[in-house]
Amino acid sequence: MSSLDLAVIALCSLAGFTLQGAVGYGMGILGTPILILIDPRLVPGPVLASTMVFTLMATVRERRGIDLGGVGWALAGRIVGTLPAAAVLALLPQTQLSRVFGLMVILAVAMSVSGVRVRPRPSTLLAGGVLSGLMGTVAAIGGPPIALLYQHASGERFRGTLSGLFFVGTIISIAALVPAGRFGGPELRLTLFMLPGALVGFLVSRRLASRLDRGYTRPAVLAVAAIAGFIVVVRSFVAP
Repeated sequence: MSSLDLAVIALCSLAGFTLQGAVGYGMGILGTPILILIDPRLVPGPVLASTMVFTLMATVRERRGIDLGGVGWALAGRIVGTLPAAAVLALLPQTQLSRVFGLMVILAVAMSVSGVRVRPRPSTLLAGGVLSGLMGTVAAIGGPPIALLYQHASGERFRGTLSGLFFVGTIISIAALVPAGRFGGPELRLTLFMLPGALVGFLVSRRLASRLDRGYTRPAVLAVAAIAGFIVVVRSFVAP
């Protein structure tokens, strides 16, 4: 990768993790479609590994707001959803995986703007966890299914619950990526380029928590993600 590529990776990580720390999720939906255009190896492994580090810190910071019961049900679903996702990653060639990545980005954007109201009860949390496991393991975008369930919760509860779920969920997903041949030495080295953005994003996101995701921030993030997702899909069809 060129110096410009590395700079874009660092900036994308900083923006994505700052958004995630302030809002509760966002690194996957903002970062995945951009990073895959730079190097497909960045998704899902390095994104998940850097998110694991970030969400560990965020979980400690937001621990008072965690809905432990909700996390338990969602994690049960995530485990179920992770297994078929790992099989998909092991079997599909890179061109078709890029197509799946792009389609999942578009699906995530659609879920985020749908306005659907679903209460976080055991059945919906289990279903949301399954979908989060599928999307999180394949494309590192596990946030929208759970965000829909907690969209009307307080900011502290929203961020704490999602951080706790994502921390354990990313560990599960990475464990499934290793035998699928999608996470090893090269992916671990790529993760190192994303960690500075995760650390700085964590530090600055606290002060922005009450300001971000207002006005034009959320629509802008979703628009960028949707455009990049379409580009990934189109490129996968025209690639030789």
